[in-house]
Amino acid sequence: MNFLEKGVFLRKLKTSWKGRVEVANEKINGLGAHEEALYRLFEEKVTVDNLRKHCLATKAIMEKLAERLGENKLVWGWAGLLHDLDFEETKDAPQRHGLVSARWLENLGVNEALISAVKAHNAESLGLQRVSPLDFALSCSESITGLIVAAALVRPDKRLAGVEPKSVRKRMKEKAFARNVNRDLIMLCEHLGLSLDEFISLSLEAMKEISAELEL
Repeated sequence: MNFLEKGVFLRKLKTSWKGRVEVANEKINGLGAHEEALYRLFEEKVTVDNLRKHCLATKAIMEKLAERLGENKLVWGWAGLLHDLDFEETKDAPQRHGLVSARWLENLGVNEALISAVKAHNAESLGLQRVSPLDFALSCSESITGLIVAAALVRPDKRLAGVEPKSVRKRMKEKAFARNVNRDLIMLCEHLGLSLDEFISLSLEAMKEISAELEL
C-alpha cells in the first residue's frame, strides 16, 4: 500500500516534523496558526499522489533554503507544503490559483507573509509582484522540483541517488526537456543571493534526503 494512502501520509509527515507535533496545538514561531489544523487542511485538499510528492519536495527545499539563509525554517517549510493547496480546485482556472488557498489560510489565521508567498508563486497569472525573500524562494523551489524529478526519471534506475548537480544543470539548458518547467522561475534563486549551481546543489540534496517519501 502506498504510504500516502489512508492517513499514513499524515502520520509520517507528523513524525518527520522532528517532534513538533507535540506542540501542534500551540501557535508557534510566527506561523500564526495551529499546525494540526494545517495538517488536516493539507490532507483534505491535496489528494493526488504526485501533487503531494511535489509539495513534500518543495517543503524540503524550502527548509534547506531557510537553514542556508538564516530564515524561519518552520514558516518556510509550511509555505512549501501548502503552496498548491487549491491546485486540484483551480487547475482549469489559473487566474484563481493561490487566491483560494489564501482564503483558506486566512481563515486559519496563518501569517500574512506565508499567504503572500503562496499567492506570489502564481504572480504571473494573478498580476502580482514578488517582494520578499520568501516569495522568491517559494517560486524557484517549487519550479525546480519538476526538473529534478524529470532528471531522475530518465535514468535507468529512476532514482535520485545517481543524479548529479551537473546533469541537472545540463538539463536546465535543454528547453525541450521537461518543457513545462519554467526556467525563468528557477533563476529567481539569484534574488536570494544564490547562483544557479548553488541552488541546484542545495535542491538536489534536499530532495535526496526524502527520496523514500518521494519514491525516487
